[in-house]
Amino acid sequence: MSQKMERNWIGFYTIVSKEIQRFIRIWTQTLLPPVISMALYFIVFGNLMGGRIGHINGFRYIDYIVPGLIMMSIITSAYANVVASFFGAKFQRNIEEMLVSPMPNYVILWGFVVGGVVRGVAVGILVTIVSLFFTQLQLQHLGIIMVVGILTALLFSLAGLINAIFAKKFDDINIIPTFVLSPLTYLGGVFYSIEVLSPFWQKISYLNPILYMVNGFRYGMLGVSDIDLHIALGIIMGCTVFLYCISLYLLKKGVGIRT
Repeated sequence: MSQKMERNWIGFYTIVSKEIQRFIRIWTQTLLPPVISMALYFIVFGNLMGGRIGHINGFRYIDYIVPGLIMMSIITSAYANVVASFFGAKFQRNIEEMLVSPMPNYVILWGFVVGGVVRGVAVGILVTIVSLFFTQLQLQHLGIIMVVGILTALLFSLAGLINAIFAKKFDDINIIPTFVLSPLTYLGGVFYSIEVLSPFWQKISYLNPILYMVNGFRYGMLGVSDIDLHIALGIIMGCTVFLYCISLYLLKKGVGIRT
């Protein structure tokens, strides 16, 4: 390994380690709340309302919504980790020290993003364990579950990084999750199949990228999906590459960082 590669690896490992230690140190704020929230979803929507709703696509309602709830926890956790951490580093002027260091921008980017992916996946695993108390978990295609889960965590980690780059105050990091991320998540097929919607609203739903992530994950667990798997994976990977290029460009230009 060359000296340059070794230096880059040390920088990457340092950032990732710091990110993981950060959210583990405050696990009561980062890991516990989403698990409790998802448990309440299982109780209210699964057990209490699920009996009245019946079955969707041949599955009990609680079984049908489990993949969407796991995906929702991955999305929110990965996004929240990066947007809070990167904005904190920017607010404290730590990010400027990284940018003037010999580390390439892509190493800094991947350091923060991988930290978000680890937290997103960790929360997803915890929510999956909690779901075992309410339903009989099915794993039809483990490989697809892993690919969709990691790609989704990666995509929203990048989205959180972009939000943090443009944010000027702490209130700004809550605008996108509240007014964009939450509506898209709830309208992304987590609690229903788009087959119950009218043709007009089905077409509108196809514009929601979260729909493809939820259905891809649901296919991995249950073997059913409202979206063709290849299309879902293509949309997820396309959005991920697009956000990665934007993030790298913004870091290179120092948008929101250099004055």
